[in-house]
Amino acid sequence: MSDVAESPMEQLDDRVLGQALVNDGRLSEVDLQRVERMRASQPEAAPLSTLLVKLGLVSERNMATSLAEQLQLPLALAADYPQVAVLDAGLSYRFMKEAQLIPLRRDENGALVLAMACPQDGFARDAVALAVDARIRVVVGVGSEIDAALERLHGEGQSQMGGILSEVAPSEDAEESVELLMDMASGAPVIRLVNLIIQRAVEARASDIHIEPFENSLKVRFRIDGVLKEGEAPPVKMSPAVISRIKIMARLNIAERRLPQDGRIELRVQGQDLDVRVSTVPTMHGESVVLRLLNRESVSLDFVELGFSEDTRRDLEQLLKIPNGMILVTGPTGSGKTTTLYTAMHRLNTPERKLITVEDPVEYQLEGINQIQVKSAIGLNFASALRSIVRQDPDVIMVGEMRDLETARICIQSALTGHLVLSTLHTNDAASSVTRLLEMGVEDYLLTSTLNAVVGQRLVRLLCSHCKEAYEPLPEVTRELKLEALNGGRPVQLYRAGGCEHCQGTGFHGRLVIHELLQMNDEIRRLALQHADSGSILQAARAAGMRTLYEDGCLKALAGLTNLEEVIRVTQES
Repeated sequence: MSDVAESPMEQLDDRVLGQALVNDGRLSEVDLQRVERMRASQPEAAPLSTLLVKLGLVSERNMATSLAEQLQLPLALAADYPQVAVLDAGLSYRFMKEAQLIPLRRDENGALVLAMACPQDGFARDAVALAVDARIRVVVGVGSEIDAALERLHGEGQSQMGGILSEVAPSEDAEESVELLMDMASGAPVIRLVNLIIQRAVEARASDIHIEPFENSLKVRFRIDGVLKEGEAPPVKMSPAVISRIKIMARLNIAERRLPQDGRIELRVQGQDLDVRVSTVPTMHGESVVLRLLNRESVSLDFVELGFSEDTRRDLEQLLKIPNGMILVTGPTGSGKTTTLYTAMHRLNTPERKLITVEDPVEYQLEGINQIQVKSAIGLNFASALRSIVRQDPDVIMVGEMRDLETARICIQSALTGHLVLSTLHTNDAASSVTRLLEMGVEDYLLTSTLNAVVGQRLVRLLCSHCKEAYEPLPEVTRELKLEALNGGRPVQLYRAGGCEHCQGTGFHGRLVIHELLQMNDEIRRLALQHADSGSILQAARAAGMRTLYEDGCLKALAGLTNLEEVIRVTQES
């Protein structure tokens, strides 16, 4: 029998692996204890690594990374999987599929490099060595990547989704029959199909899933770092069953397809607790569904981690210490306004203060803060909720959005009577917020008496630290964009997106805030009382030292956090 080279010769202790996963934050202590109790009651239970992945408590990639670290083995990358089969004979497709292993190549010494999802499986490893009569060098592979490579090289070319779809036969009458839809949506294949879509979104770090039916196709798109990316989708005939399954999970009425509906799902996917906001709207070819994925554990409530520069953070924290008045956060939809407000509330959340929020919807539940969910259907809107909560003796009030004059006036009255009010507004920049409130009908003397500051912000994509590339821009570009002045006269160096395994070839990984902080002063108040335009207010704010969105973005580009194209894309400045 052939020997085994450079492979783990001893079984990895499950207790060591479990504790390593907990220490790395990839698994909770409670989940580990629960799985260990389950394994203790089943003598023939699968290895801990296999069980944790199957139960969805740890992602396949996190498990593969932990196994590689504990066994001191290399981790196979997606690019390592071969385009043609390495072995013509010796291993059956069924064996490789069941054992989740695949030969990658022959190394320089003639040993067979074998990717295994479960490298502790000594029997499977020795069986391969015997079958191919070669020395084996083991690397750790991600289970789904091994399955995809096996299917491509030895199977029928089906993806994981294709394998699920082969088990279901959609009916032509499904869209007309609620009973048939209910049966299909409750069937195992459709359940696995929807779970797979959500799982892939979580693995890709998506914030939203868009499921959109068209005349001849069903599109599934993931919003990753603020940009939509198309994913694998089931055939259009499956759309009624897929959408019905999501509506069942969100406790929506699957028989109602003519009106928009909103719901919520609580899920645990790959060890993460997710709140999923579900929105459906009727379109020409069926219902379009958007799922907003909110990870309660991964949200960062720290100004520095969000991307706020040190001077802005310091000024903003000083403004939050003022016991009354109003602070607004402005920007388009999806610019992180609510997260900034939550971060401010988190800073203010002390035993000496009572904090109340009115939101639509409540995105994250914060310990120690009274949060009210708007319910327009029963008359509980922003204005009616605000009128009630001022009698609750709060110190700080957060209003999800100033949508109308009535809400704005109650916020201003609350700020006048000794409360600190935080809210959001939809405008392009901080200076426009002052003119927008005046245009809504807010009295100028009340606005100037209560408004303390406005934060304008956008989200830009963060360059991947593994593959970003430095370069020197053309002198003409440097002069036109005034980069030298922003860089203090020093030589300008910018960075461009590369593309690697860590960022899935995009060159970006994550997002951060670019911002501007407009603090009210006597000159800006005088301009507001004169109903001056936003350009004049912006000019006065810059004269007082305000850094604009574009300038803050350029500083982050010069620091290598993002690229110049991203800054221009989100600020629309040339």
